Amino acid sequence: MTDRSRIIFGNEIAVSSVKKAERSKRSYQKKFGDDSDRDYPAKLVRNNCLGDVLGVYDVRVGEGKGDIPFDEEKGIIVGNIRMGFGHYRISMAIASAAHALGYTPYWMDLNSFPETTCTKVIGAQNDLYSLGSRLSQKFGLFNRLVWEPLNYEGFRQLTYNASDQKKAELMAPVFRNIPKELPVIGTHVWPAQAALHAGMKYVVNAIPDDWPMALHLAEGSIHTVQTYHAYLGYRMLDGMQGKDILKPMPADSLRYVGHYVDHELVSNIDVDCASRLKRKHSAEPMRFLLTIGGAGAQRELFAAIIKHLLPAIKAKKAALYINVGDYKNVWEELSQQIDGLDDISVKHFGNWEDTVKFCSDAVDGHVEGIHAFWHEGIFEAVYCTNLLMRSADVIATKPSELVFYPIPKLFLRHIGGHERWGAIHSAQIGDGSLECEDIPHTLQMIDMFMNDDYIMEQMCGCIIQNKSTGVYDGAYKAVKLAAEMKRA
Repeated sequence: MTDRSRIIFGNEIAVSSVKKAERSKRSYQKKFGDDSDRDYPAKLVRNNCLGDVLGVYDVRVGEGKGDIPFDEEKGIIVGNIRMGFGHYRISMAIASAAHALGYTPYWMDLNSFPETTCTKVIGAQNDLYSLGSRLSQKFGLFNRLVWEPLNYEGFRQLTYNASDQKKAELMAPVFRNIPKELPVIGTHVWPAQAALHAGMKYVVNAIPDDWPMALHLAEGSIHTVQTYHAYLGYRMLDGMQGKDILKPMPADSLRYVGHYVDHELVSNIDVDCASRLKRKHSAEPMRFLLTIGGAGAQRELFAAIIKHLLPAIKAKKAALYINVGDYKNVWEELSQQIDGLDDISVKHFGNWEDTVKFCSDAVDGHVEGIHAFWHEGIFEAVYCTNLLMRSADVIATKPSELVFYPIPKLFLRHIGGHERWGAIHSAQIGDGSLECEDIPHTLQMIDMFMNDDYIMEQMCGCIIQNKSTGVYDGAYKAVKLAAEMKRA
């Protein structure tokens, strides 16, 4: 196993930082064990939610051998973890593009193998990240002194990557029985790093966000980014060791590809934007989509938005979709805060067939009132938003991975400083608002969407223009790149 923590793209890491990374790895070994000698079997199982629509098979590690063979000609591993919803969302875009291009996507969630050291390590870090996200929204001092600096500069440093590389060594055993010729597209850096440590030959590291951070580096892979700003930041390794000028990433280690977006959304951009403008000009209720991410934060802000929209909803000037993901407690808390919300809402709770039918009917049909969505399964919880986007007019979201989707966007306050750059990017290419950093500005933007035709016309026009230049083709290009690596 190559030690990737001492030198990163030709840049030597201080001995003290390497020793700290090694101590961190030993600490995780002591806490969660070391299964580097285990020979975990791997099998394929048709994904219950995405199997029929996207041809997705789950990779199950440690559950015995299966009857379905890996397709070593057309199979592609989509390596991911659940940390929030963003990385799952990128994986769904990659899987959708792979399916559309004739490949078979194998969904490999490294956070879903409970007996492995890999999942235990990731789960512990995921719990810490989710807790930090929630605390940052409740305590301003914690956000200002801890969470913002960590997400903005802490994760940016090469020393952080050195530490992560050591942890990723503990994740490699889950790839032991995955055919090494299968291309891997990692939608979080840990699957990409773990795949490389395990000897997988063709690895694409699909980097999220628009703020270059050493956290996302997996030397040995081809890194893909969604913006030109991110491309230059990663090529230069800008700011990743204070003000030092670092040796740059080699050109063949990095590609700009565009936004990672599902085939079903990209292929329907023109018709969906035309429908939005038609609804706007015919005074139909404007459809707002609120989606709560995996950390379950920003509930107070969502409550303010819902209260503000209620008069317009009752007057049939607005309609509202609320997806609380797999956080039913969030809906219960919102219902307690807003009198009558539960009574006047149509609840699509736990019935995936009902959700799919509603989303399909809404594309061409009439929608009014409030429709709430909750699903216990993580796939349904995340993919629900993807299905709702086609018929929604505006999505209100923090500037996470939804920044990159081809729908008019109202940006709520970021959680973690790295997210702010996504909102800036979207505003500059014309398909989203500025980041609204407090409740009054958020409500102002809602009113502007409802009362000003030009904003919707401009954003839809920009989305169509962006499509023509390939801005939303990142998922297709990442899949093609993985396939080309194997053919080279």
